[in-house]
Formats: sequence, structure tokens, C-alpha cells
Amino acid sequence: MDLRIGWRTLIQEPAYTLASILSLSIGLAASLLLFGFVRYSFSYDAHLPQVDQLYVVTQHYNVDPRRPKYEVGPLFLRTVAINTSGVTGATSYLPLRPELRPLIARVDGRLLTLSGLAVLPGFDTMLGLQALQGNVRAALEHPDSLVVTESGARRLFGSADVLGRALQADGKTVRVGAVVRTPPGNSTISFEMLAGVNSALVEPMIRSEMLTGEQGWMGKLLIRVAPGASLPTIRQALQQAVDRTPSLQHYPPETRALLGERRAIDIGLSPLRDAYFDDAVENSRVALAGPRASRTVVVALGTVALAILALAAINYINLATVRVLRRQREIAMRKVLGADAGRVAGQFLAESLLVALAATALGLMLAWLALPVFAQLVNRELEGLLTPSNIAAALALGASLGAVTALSPIWIALHVHPGQVLAGRPDTESLLAMRWRRALTALQAAVAMCLTGFTIAIAWQTEYAMRASPGFDPAPLLVVGLPEPVKFSDRARGLMTALAARPGVAGVAISEDPVGKLDMAWSRELKRPGGAAAAMDMKSVSAAFFALYRIKPLAGRLFDPRIDREDDAEPVILNAIAARALGFATPQAALGETVLFTGYDDKVIRKRVIGIAPDLRFRTLRAAPVATAYELWTAGVTLSIRVNGDPAPVADAVRKLWPRYFPDHILKLERADAILAANYADDARMVRLLAAASLVAMLIAAFGTYSLSANTVQRRAREIILRKLHGARRTDIGLLILRETGILTLTAAAIGLPIAALLIDRYFASFVEHAPVGYWTLLLALGLSLFSGLVAATRHALIAMRLMPEAVLRV
Repeated sequence: MDLRIGWRTLIQEPAYTLASILSLSIGLAASLLLFGFVRYSFSYDAHLPQVDQLYVVTQHYNVDPRRPKYEVGPLFLRTVAINTSGVTGATSYLPLRPELRPLIARVDGRLLTLSGLAVLPGFDTMLGLQALQGNVRAALEHPDSLVVTESGARRLFGSADVLGRALQADGKTVRVGAVVRTPPGNSTISFEMLAGVNSALVEPMIRSEMLTGEQGWMGKLLIRVAPGASLPTIRQALQQAVDRTPSLQHYPPETRALLGERRAIDIGLSPLRDAYFDDAVENSRVALAGPRASRTVVVALGTVALAILALAAINYINLATVRVLRRQREIAMRKVLGADAGRVAGQFLAESLLVALAATALGLMLAWLALPVFAQLVNRELEGLLTPSNIAAALALGASLGAVTALSPIWIALHVHPGQVLAGRPDTESLLAMRWRRALTALQAAVAMCLTGFTIAIAWQTEYAMRASPGFDPAPLLVVGLPEPVKFSDRARGLMTALAARPGVAGVAISEDPVGKLDMAWSRELKRPGGAAAAMDMKSVSAAFFALYRIKPLAGRLFDPRIDREDDAEPVILNAIAARALGFATPQAALGETVLFTGYDDKVIRKRVIGIAPDLRFRTLRAAPVATAYELWTAGVTLSIRVNGDPAPVADAVRKLWPRYFPDHILKLERADAILAANYADDARMVRLLAAASLVAMLIAAFGTYSLSANTVQRRAREIILRKLHGARRTDIGLLILRETGILTLTAAAIGLPIAALLIDRYFASFVEHAPVGYWTLLLALGLSLFSGLVAATRHALIAMRLMPEAVLRV
């Protein structure tokens, strides 16, 4: 009965009902998406059996303090771990091919990349893999078969029923021996294909090293420990094995001098459950780090979700309070006609539950519609976010929210005095309650203003970073990734020659990485004769590299194809930072001087400094330029193409030439400016996510202002009529209502904008160079808040202007 009466009552006031449901649904939709993402993030690898006992091996090179932590370790540590007390299992795995140059398969005449792992026995048991078709263990043991996931099967063959289907890769034919479930999106060990170590697709050298580890190669290692086992003891056993291995201790004298008393490699053990939040891990030559996140950022997003939900609830409480004050005569009549406290409370509880559940249903629909966009913003696969269990949890949250938000209107309704109200003296809200609601509304506006100001500043910084000069003009440059090093590939050199002859091509050059990427980054120690060694990034380029990029020297000269011989080991170019690191008083003083370089064969190579290059932005604006040396070496896999005029015809020419030279490989063609912009893709996504959150916060704040202005008109109705009777103009009345909104917004600005300024300073502290952001971002946020607040208050300002004396001053 209470629900039916409540529904009829809500229908009779469509404006109130629409405002209440819309404000709650918007807040719930945003909160549900954010809560779902937080739960998704904290559930990484939760699907694995006994996941809390799984640990990954990490390592850190101490030779260069700038080196990050890598999630790899020497492959021989698997045997060491198995023989260590407290370890119940260990396995290792590697990408089937380097992730930057994946294996290419031909399936039904189509070329497709294979994202797979080469695994040792025990990997399937460790991850709890169960076959949907075939036999996993038999497929991993047989050299001519492999395991695919359901999604991998559909991508490769167009169907999940693929047992026995064949594909050709690397000149070999293999068949599907088993199909397993696709790992969830929140898995740090992701794959769509598995090949056993004895597979025909695993190169013999890789197979030997995975089985023996005798060369000290690095790989991915996963260890299961017994409950209660001593992790420090296990880690120490692994560390001692590394310290005793001669192949990992063989360093040139200058490297040993840099190490001092420190060991070369530190081994660590990290819980697999925490791997997703280990954002200190970076890409290695063995494998990419994969998706990572900051625990602080994820928790902050959860806090934002709570704040949005709280602000939406405050809006509903404010609207419900105004509505109860308007319905005092109705409440009084119900009490006079015999309704007890339970019936009165039940009616308002029913109305609140109906509003909350309707808002939850609409919020779920909005969340479903926004889910694809939200997934792109956070760059995660969130298809399973709105599961039946999550929908049930959302409905339970909505019902709980309805019950909690009903407490305030119920309290006011229960304290209505029928005699006083029916005598024409309705109760008014207490001064304390009124101030409390105004403070909450000001808090809503402050949160919206703070978030908006912070978002504008981040957006400005991201735009600045994406447009910052990398040291050259990237617009006329195209970049092609090759499957083979140019120096050792006739096909790669043939493609270079053909491209150089095409109309519109001004030149072609070779490098290991394009500027803006560090996929093939490596560092070595250079030293002056008799001087100390200095670690620096080494960049291998062809003689035409600097001319192609139109880079001018700071001193001396740069490589020149008219002068320098390709792969000449003698000349070297430094940047100014490297020259100072080597002890030269000025960069110019390094010109003509000799530096020593120890190759991987331990032979000392004498190099002569011929020039000083400007700093190129291989890293983002979050990292300062580092000491860098350039040498002539054409074993790179990156071609840079300078275009005269429109790059589109040249790009088309590359696509047409590619199958002639690499018919079994997929072309990877990018614009140089797109590569640089990709470094800030996460920042750009964060800006869009914060912009959406700011819009939601602004809308909620506008609804809060709407309810407050409604309350103002209700509370000051008699005053407004008396002002009119004493000659106040309609515009004066409208300004009276709008003035309160303006004062509230300025109060909110005093709270929110200083916090926004602190957050902006904290964010900018992570950059070594930032945009010239002044106070204009905060002023813009204030202007937007004032505008949205005034728009929200306009309706009730117009109502106040149209108030008639007979509607207010009746007994």
C-alpha cells in the first residue's frame, strides 16, 4: 500500500521526481563504473588457483642507477627454486617471439600475428588450465601442436571449434591440440596461444636455454611457495645462485669500478597478486611489462566514486527536505486522520526507495551505454563489468541508499505538529539544519570546482607535452618497423633502396628505435683514458640519421653519409650531458678526444668524439634528458623516411612495396608525431576520464543549487511578497535569489580552488618541464561553476518573481 501511494505521490510532482531520479542516476552511473573498475583492478589474477602463494622473480641492475626493475630473472633459477626448501613448484616462460616483432602465421591465406608463450612443463598446472577441447599437456609435449584460447581461436580461425586445425608459421605447420578458456582481462599473464618448449616454433637456442639456463639468459619465472615458507630465505637462495654464476659476474673493469661494493644484480620476489600495481617495472628486451597501474590512482578513483555517490545522495536529501516542508499540511491531515508514526515513516521510506531504485535502474542503463567509452578511457577490457552479481550489488546499493536518504525527510515528517500547521503556522526548517544543508551544497560546488580546475590544468599540460619539440620537426617523417636488422638482411636493404628511389621521398635512415621510443634501449660505460667511467644510453644509427632528421650540431659535426663510412667503429657523437659526465670541462672540449668502449666480446674499442648533438627527446617530459652517445651501426630495425609534401602517397608506396620484400610479415607503419603522442596516451585518457567526472560533478552541483534555490523560495516566500508589496521590482526579486547562489559559489571557490592549486602543483612536480599554467585554469573553473549555478537557480528565480500575495499570505 505504501509503495502504491508513494508512486502516485511521485507522479503528481513530475518536476521533483525527474530532478531527484536524474541527479541520483547520474551519480550512480558514474559511481558504478568507477567502483567496477576499482574491483576489477584489485581482482587481478584472482582467478588463478592458490594465487596468494604465487610469486614472480624480479631483478634490478645496479650498474646503472637509472635502470628500472625488470620482471625477469636468469632462467637457471627455476632449477634452483625447485630445489629450495619452501618452494612447491616453479616454471618459466618466454614470449614465443619478441613482442615488438611477433611471430606471423598464415591461416587460410591471411597473415596474422601470434601472441603466444613458450612454456616449460608445469606452466599449465600452475595456472590451472583446463581443456575445453583436446588435451593441454599432450599438446604442450608434442612438437607439432599448440594450445589456443577461445578468443585466439576465433581471431585466427573464426570459430572456437578448431581442434586439429592447421596453421603455417616460420615455415612450419602446426595444429591445434587443445583449446582453453580465454584468461580474464585482469590477468598479468595473458596469452592467446601456448607452445611447449619442444615445439617446432621454439628456436633451438631458446629451447636449450629454457631447459638448462647455462648461458644465463633472462626469462619470466613463476614460483609457488608453501604456506608459511620464509620468503627472505628463498630470495637469498636465488640471490646466492646468481652471485655464484661466473657468466653473470663477467664485467669490464670500468663497470666494476661503477659497482664498487654492490652486487651487479639484485634478485627480488613479488607476489603475483601485487604485480598489476608494481608500476616500477618497465619493458625489458625479453618481454613487455604489460598493463600496470598505480595503486594510489586506483584508490583515488574509488574515493572519487564515493564522493560522487555522496554528493548525489546529498542532492536527493536536499530535494526531499524541501518537498517535506511543502507537504506539512498533507502530513498533518494524515496524522489527524489516524496515521501513526509507522505509517508516516513508511510512506516516506517507500517514496525514497522508489526514487532510489528507479535511479539505480536508469543509472545501470547509463553505465551500460557508457561502458565502451569508459573502457577506452581506462584502457582495459571491461566487457564483464556488468555481470548479474554486480547488477544485484548495484540494486542492493540503490536500496540501501534509498533507506539512508529517507532518514532526513522521515525525521522532519515525524516532527510536524498538526495543530500548529492546520492553524496556518507551518513549521520552518531550523537554523542549524538550514546552515548544514547550505554547507553541504557549498561542498558539492567546491568538489566540482576543484575537480574541474585540476582537469583543465592536466589537459593543458598534456596538450603542451604532446606538442613539445623533440628536437626536430616530426611532421614530414614516417617510421617503418622491420622484422630483420638492416645490416644482416638483403630484403631490408632492398626495401631501403626502393623507398629512396620513390617520388616524394627525401631520404631514408636507420636506427634501433624511433625517437620517442625506448624499445631497444641499452646502455654502456664509456670512459676517457685514465679517467672514470660514465654510464650512458647508446644509440646506433646510420650515417644519414642526423641529416634526415635535420638536426644541427651544438659543436663539431654530426654523422654525414658523404664523409662517414657505415658501421665505422671509430667516430662517436655525444650530447652535452655525456661530455660533462666523462669529465670534460665543456662540451666543446670533448671534440677530437678519445673515449674507450668495451664491447660485448670484452675487446676495448677506441672511439673519437667528432661532435656534440643536441638533446633529443627519447623520453617523456617526466624524465630529464640523460647522457647519450651515438655510434655508426646499421643493425637497427627502424627505418625513418623523410617525405617531401603530402606523406599519404609515400605511405601508400610503402604499403605496395612491403609484400615484395616481406611477404610473410605484417607492415608496421607509423607517423613520427603519432609515436611521440603515444607517450602521453595514458595522460590523454586520464584527461578524458577526469573531464567526464568533472561534468558529472558539475551536474550534481547544479542539481544541488537547484534544490537550494527551491528551498530559498519556499523559506523566504513571505519575505518576497512583503518586498513586492513595498515596491520591489520583479528583477530585484530575481537578483535576490541569484545573489544567494553567487555567494554560495564564491564560498565554494574559497574551499575548492586552493585544494585544486595544491593538486596541480603535485601533478606538475612529476614533470621536468611543464606548461606555463597560471591562475587562469582556476578562474575558468570558477566561471564555469558560476555559470552552471546561475543556470540551475534561474527557474526558481523566475518562480519567485511570479509569486502572488494571495498564494502566500493566506491563513
